[in-house]
Amino acid sequence: MKKRYIYLYLIGWWLFCVACTGNFRDYNTDLSGITNEDLNIDDNGYGIRLGIIQQGIYFNYDYGKGKNWPFQLIQNLNADMFSGYMHDAKPLNGGSNNSDYNMQDGWNSAMWTHVYSYIFPQIYQSENATRDTHPALFGITKILKVEVMHRVTDYYGPIIYRHFANAEKHYQPDTQKEVYYEFFNELDSAVVALIGYIEEKPESNGFARFDILLDGKYSSWVKFANSLRLRLAMRLASIAPDKARLEIEKIKENDYGFFERGSEKVAVSTKSGYINPLGELNLVWNETYMNASMESILTGYDDPRLKAYFVPCTDEKFRGEYRGIRQGTCFAHNHYAGLSRLSVTQATDAPLMTASEVWFLRAEAALRGWTDENEENCYRNGVMTSFEQWGVYGVEDYLKSERIASNFVDTYETENNVEARCKVSPKWNPSDDKEKKLEKIITQKWIAMFPEGCEAWAEQRRTGYPRLFPVRFNHSRNGCIDSETMVRRLHFPGTLQTEDPEQYSALVKALDGEDHEGTYLWWDTGNNSLE
Repeated sequence: MKKRYIYLYLIGWWLFCVACTGNFRDYNTDLSGITNEDLNIDDNGYGIRLGIIQQGIYFNYDYGKGKNWPFQLIQNLNADMFSGYMHDAKPLNGGSNNSDYNMQDGWNSAMWTHVYSYIFPQIYQSENATRDTHPALFGITKILKVEVMHRVTDYYGPIIYRHFANAEKHYQPDTQKEVYYEFFNELDSAVVALIGYIEEKPESNGFARFDILLDGKYSSWVKFANSLRLRLAMRLASIAPDKARLEIEKIKENDYGFFERGSEKVAVSTKSGYINPLGELNLVWNETYMNASMESILTGYDDPRLKAYFVPCTDEKFRGEYRGIRQGTCFAHNHYAGLSRLSVTQATDAPLMTASEVWFLRAEAALRGWTDENEENCYRNGVMTSFEQWGVYGVEDYLKSERIASNFVDTYETENNVEARCKVSPKWNPSDDKEKKLEKIITQKWIAMFPEGCEAWAEQRRTGYPRLFPVRFNHSRNGCIDSETMVRRLHFPGTLQTEDPEQYSALVKALDGEDHEGTYLWWDTGNNSLE
């Protein structure tokens, strides 16, 4: 795509997002285009709605205006970069944008806009349609609801959740604490509904042909609910440890367990006709490259997953090497176009949760003394499961390695060079203090969760690990973002202030802080509270 067309597309994206982020009350009108007649075609029943929701998590739902650019705005130009995973090699917006904290409202409003316009209405309708008649589908809807909306609250903080489509309650927003506590209630309902249905009809697999995340087995969805509960419980480790422990105890109430093997994961399957939008951005748009923090850690560790995640440079000066781009360098050139792009293609399944992530969650829970598991065993299982998932070898040598991250040397401008921030190695040392052990657990979890930037960014904010490179230039408004602590959240859509000031005021009140990217979320305490 020629440079001038790229800018035209970006202007178009910005205009679309601004046009769609107005009055929240408009979101109660379902814009997906699905009619009651569609639901009855070929015995689609309720599966078509659940299909939209599944595609709408890692957003690639086609509502008639394109399938890939929404994902770029929703995730790739913020969470994927802020997590330390990726960076664009093109000088978008003249080189100053989210990368150097010149935050683009049109980009950062996209998660809010698209979820509330296209996905949450389908969740709401699916809940109402299945609550009394289809317990298994009701349970699956609840799990999907939590998976979709925890990503939204982890972007913005307060959201409209319990009172969505409730005019009598004036669409009242929930604080993030209220949202998280309700997530656990939703998972309670899901597990009860699914287990009851399994016990009543153990051979049933009626959802199988609509399931594009798992294997169609209701038992796998219970396992997903358990694993998701563990993820969300650990998010509260510092702010509400008693609640976190209580939720972990609940998982023992059923025998379905967690995802444990490398082959077990929640991912949007491309066998369903879904096209991975990240692969399109990578191979067709040429706009997803290795982030400098990824280069520093993976090359420093000599991590075998490096070659599974990225492709070598095509630039003649660095051919065969793996080189990345430092965030916040404000470049206005195309000299990085020959560096390492992702290995993701349009046919790569889009991961949402892996067994390796769950093992690292279990390692942290054990480290905190909340379970009777051994944290070192869970840590090792997390690394081994990740290697298994990616089909790479050498895990035993890797787990003995005392290598640390490497310094970053920019391929074009020496002023961008920076000393490695991550000082821990893959090798587990039982004598290390708890904070260092946590840093190892989260650093390896960060590596293993690639390329799912939403969860990686949330956990990096919660724990401070891995230690990412700070931006070189910080152009945040009024210096609201600290270069060292980095972006903590995204601000609410800008047009809410003018088109629905009442709703905007309610959201800011629920945030209990200023509406900018330097404000910490409720679960983000800045302290890991390990002692």
